[in-house]
Amino acid sequence: MPVDSSGVPLSLLDLAQVGPDESVRESLAHSTRLAEFADTTGYKRIWYAEHHNMPAIASAAPAVLIAHMAAHTTRIRLGAGGVMLPNHSPLTIAEQYGTLAELHPGRIDLGLGRAPGGDQATFAALRRTHQAADQFPRDVLELQAYLRGSSRVPGVSATPGAGTNVDLYILGSSLFGAQLAAALGLPYAFASHFAPQALTEAVSLYRKEFQPADLPDGGTSEPYVIAGITAIAIDDVELAHREQAAAKRHRIKHLVAHHRKLTDDEADLLSDSPVGRQVDEMMRYAAVGTPDDVRQKLRAFAEHADADELIVASLAPDRQVWFDTLANLAPAPA
Repeated sequence: MPVDSSGVPLSLLDLAQVGPDESVRESLAHSTRLAEFADTTGYKRIWYAEHHNMPAIASAAPAVLIAHMAAHTTRIRLGAGGVMLPNHSPLTIAEQYGTLAELHPGRIDLGLGRAPGGDQATFAALRRTHQAADQFPRDVLELQAYLRGSSRVPGVSATPGAGTNVDLYILGSSLFGAQLAAALGLPYAFASHFAPQALTEAVSLYRKEFQPADLPDGGTSEPYVIAGITAIAIDDVELAHREQAAAKRHRIKHLVAHHRKLTDDEADLLSDSPVGRQVDEMMRYAAVGTPDDVRQKLRAFAEHADADELIVASLAPDRQVWFDTLANLAPAPA
């Protein structure tokens, strides 16, 4: 597997952002272009996250996105980073990702989270109950059993799905996910690209408590950590920092969106407020600068996070800077 100068494999998190002057169709066309490009490089995988009721994000249906991107690529792994499992039945997800695995064997990942993926109104519209998150560990086991062809539900089998052994990952930003991934012997992906607070503690706990699990091929699992980071990597440093400021402004607007819409000037006035400081904390792990500068920052972050792999999201709102960042950081193909 090719590695970047960070010393670990690099992957991509495509947030499927919809820019202020873009349609959803245009946004997805950009995501397709990125997937086609990444397929020619040494990036290991691209993940898409389940978000609902967010006009600026077009990844409400990750399985549909993955199917489209897989049809436009030949090598790169594609997956959900992740599916919010309490929003769905384990059988439904097993059938969806089992179908993908049958169509594109050896290329499909399934990251699992327990957050709503939206606000309280969305929570209700999804018919999700407050108890669903509490059942997350049980649902992970039920889903895993469907994919292994050893259903825990008498008389019910996932077709497609059974025997595909789709690779599962536990996603998280707290100690809960770390403990669950360790107990089940699954890889762990930490959402440090937007929720960095517990990164080092969670990874340490995961590695300390990891219990190897039996694998379908007769081996056993080993701990594996993926850590998220945002980046802007272009030669024009002033532009890179302007894009970073624009990204902060956008996040401030998002945090107050339920109260009122802000102009750019109003958002800038909140930059030093508690909301602005909250956004600064969310963006703690952001590597901004020239491509060489960012590669050095990725190397330092991989060591800090004790990560086996980094998954990078472009922080830039500007579409060309967004693409150039990920092109500039692309590892050479094997």
